[in-house]
Amino acid sequence: MKRSPNPTDKHVGDRIRVRRLMLRKSQTELANALGVTFQQVQKYEKGTNRVSASRLQQISLFLQTPVPFFFERFPIASGNSNQGRDASHVAEFVSSSEGIALAIAFMTVESLELRRIIVRLVEEIARIDD
Repeated sequence: MKRSPNPTDKHVGDRIRVRRLMLRKSQTELANALGVTFQQVQKYEKGTNRVSASRLQQISLFLQTPVPFFFERFPIASGNSNQGRDASHVAEFVSSSEGIALAIAFMTVESLELRRIIVRLVEEIARIDD
């Protein structure tokens, strides 16, 4: 019987993948830095293998981000099933090539005001598209 990944392990794995792709690092590069195979990195990113605290510290150093990054935006159990589904859709999008490209381009915009305008524009486009 195949067991599905723990939601926390899946979320941490998604965040590892997102950060790795943001830095344009391959699974092999991360694996070499950790002293594991790229298949092990794949399992971490899918959430099928749990990442230990010491391994997460190694990953955070390689990916140049603090450990709490991997837990950001984790949906808290609140009885609101839409929250978990929405977080899952966001994780899927951010992990996609379009999501990574959009995030990288957005991060190059230095003006906070311009970033806010871009967000409002996209929100308006989404309302029109409904």
